[in-house]
Amino acid sequence: MPKIISFNAFLRGTGKSHLVANTAALLAQGGRRVGVVDLDESAPTLHLIFGLPERDVSATLGDFLAGRCPVRDATYEVTPKELRGSGGGIFLAPLSIEPGWLPNALRRGMDTELLSSGLRDLTDSLALDTLLIDNNSGINELSLTSLAMSDVAAVVMRLDKHDYQGTAVIVELARKLEVPRLALIVNVIAASYDPTAVRAKVAETYGCEVAAVLPYSDLMAVRGGPGLFVLEYPDHPLTTALRNTVNLPWIGSSVDSTGGLRMA
Repeated sequence: MPKIISFNAFLRGTGKSHLVANTAALLAQGGRRVGVVDLDESAPTLHLIFGLPERDVSATLGDFLAGRCPVRDATYEVTPKELRGSGGGIFLAPLSIEPGWLPNALRRGMDTELLSSGLRDLTDSLALDTLLIDNNSGINELSLTSLAMSDVAAVVMRLDKHDYQGTAVIVELARKLEVPRLALIVNVIAASYDPTAVRAKVAETYGCEVAAVLPYSDLMAVRGGPGLFVLEYPDHPLTTALRNTVNLPWIGSSVDSTGGLRMA
């Protein structure tokens, strides 16, 4: 069975969606078939990051959940040209491409209970090795559904007082839902912080694994438009940190510096 990893955050602006996209790229670079699900109804961005033109999106997961199309029709291959021929691939299923769309969709009869079965059908039909879910920031019905079906709940946070409190809420929910594994990712830390001290403090605070402490990058911060950081800047320290993160057991695979995949 493919591993299902949901990426969660309490606040917007943690860099969660870019982490999802670049993790998918590293896995595909190593030969994995990766499904990516964008459940952010307020500000969907993954189709923009992967360069999927809106004119090419004829159906979405919202249409599937409303009974208007099969789930496969709401999925699009977005494998970057640099990764074609690697044996891997990236397949994107957006909930919507319209910001703020979900409340209207719910009024049109969207059945969120179909999400779990639909995503499992998708992993089977596309022979996926890994499914990455970009949950909406905060907590809603869809994020709870995807969290409950996850093998790993990755919780992305920044060193912010409100984020500390909100992250505790998501961690507690994941535990109540009996998600098999929790992995915290502390993102965009300033150069003045000691990553080792940050890792120890966060692990102590939440009592669970810290999968990564990722540095702030000007290049990442100013990005706009399509493109995947790890492919454009393969030797950048942030890419190295992300590759090291993908190498950890919470992902279940190991990608070397040339893109080769080794099972962990």
